[in-house]
Parts: sequence; C-alpha cells; structure tokens
Amino acid sequence: MLPAQHRMTRSTEFGTTVSRGVRAAQPDLVVHALRSDSEPDAGPRVGLVVSKSVGNAVVRHRVARRLRHVARGVLDELDPADRVVIRALPSSRSAMSAQLEKQLRSALRRVQPKIGARP
Repeated sequence: MLPAQHRMTRSTEFGTTVSRGVRAAQPDLVVHALRSDSEPDAGPRVGLVVSKSVGNAVVRHRVARRLRHVARGVLDELDPADRVVIRALPSSRSAMSAQLEKQLRSALRRVQPKIGARP
C-alpha cells in the first residue's frame, strides 16, 4: 500500500501530470511524469489509472494492488517534487509483479532526464 502522503487523489493533479508531463510507454503500462513546483515537501506522489479495458472489477483491483506494491518500491528513487501517473494497459492483467516493476523502473529511467531539465 502506498502511504497517504504519496497518493495522488485529485483529478486536476492527474490531468496536469498526464497533459504536461513526459510520457514513456512500456508493453504493459504507460508512465507520465512531471516535476511539480508546488508542494515539494510532501514528497513524490503517484497515481494509478486502471480502466475497464484491463478487465472486470476483480482483475482491475488485482492489477492496481500489484502496481501500488511496485510503486512503493520506487518512491525512494524519485525527487520529492515528482508526480507520476501509471496507466495500466490491457496486457497488464497477465503480467507478474516482477515484470511490472522492471517496466516501471525502465520507464522512470527514460523520463527522469527529461523532467529534470524542465523549468
């Protein structure tokens, strides 16, 4: 479970991160990342998007649990001002946690230099 201070809960925060952030696609997920100027002391914030295309409610919740667990493991590697949205693709329903973690880390490595360079 992600600690409360690291959860993204507002739709405006999701929308801003997705529309203004840098995107990195992987086979089972898409990562949107943005370095925010507001509230840098709160620490990095992570949001999940698991749509109905992934599967029924049971499958979506299973995927979300896996993604929360994986995201918790990478919090220490993120800048306190980072905002990350992880969008699960339909193929994520059959992906193992280790595979999702590898893809998340790879996507974050690809976006880190780009979000760090933004003003």
